[in-house]
Amino acid sequence: MYNRNAAISSADYDAFKDFLQQACGILLGNGKEYLVSSRLSSVMKEAGIASLGELLKQIKSPIHSRLKVKVIDAMTTNETFWFRDIGHYILLKETILPDLNQQMGGSIRIWSAACSSGQEPYNISMIADEYQAAKGRGRQVQIQATDISSKILDEARAGVYCGLAVERGLTQEQRQRFFNPKGDCLEVKPEIKRRVSFKPMNLADSFHTMGRFDVIFCRNVLIYFSNDLKKDIVERMADILNPGGYLFLGSTESINQLTNRFEMKVGHGGISYRLKG
Repeated sequence: MYNRNAAISSADYDAFKDFLQQACGILLGNGKEYLVSSRLSSVMKEAGIASLGELLKQIKSPIHSRLKVKVIDAMTTNETFWFRDIGHYILLKETILPDLNQQMGGSIRIWSAACSSGQEPYNISMIADEYQAAKGRGRQVQIQATDISSKILDEARAGVYCGLAVERGLTQEQRQRFFNPKGDCLEVKPEIKRRVSFKPMNLADSFHTMGRFDVIFCRNVLIYFSNDLKKDIVERMADILNPGGYLFLGSTESINQLTNRFEMKVGHGGISYRLKG
């Protein structure tokens, strides 16, 4: 029988760290046994697994592929909220979208990497909506949102948020403008959803099927990876950005030591990185 408070042996913890890094690139630090126990408690209880060691044995077997997916989902799903790092969105609206709309081309393509439960890509769509309403019709905006967790992507696609999920970061005016009531919850309006498409993506994998982008949001996720994988991800993102394209990282993340292919752009309380040349 599963016991959430059971101690995790150092050998099992080290083995689980190796599994997580190989499966999705996440580098779990030392002393995070409580995090592992709390994140995996419901998965292990549902599967009737008593220990982390037993879980490791099962997820290494091909016949337990669904269990492996559930473990990765549990360990990679992070809490987020609306308009996190607001300066990034103001910079997008006031500087980047005007710049891109002066250029010739089809739709402006934006990638929201590690989008979690959908707040970031929907926020980008809201900003695009506000910009087009204020400036008149410009280039259409298409947003590709990805995450490693299939479960969280299903929630994001639904676009229904309840309780604290609609209270953190939204004004009353934004709730009324961008959402429709759905029972005791709110659902993102169809015109905001239409700009966004969701697909599963492991950032450690190839980006060759993604196409090219004008803007990439990759915020608050690189901190979980090794330095080598961070460099690899940023370089591959640079490869699929259009000339002069923009990259956003989290406010506590830095591109220093990762690549020299970008130049920093600061404005409206936010920082972006523009591809050189």
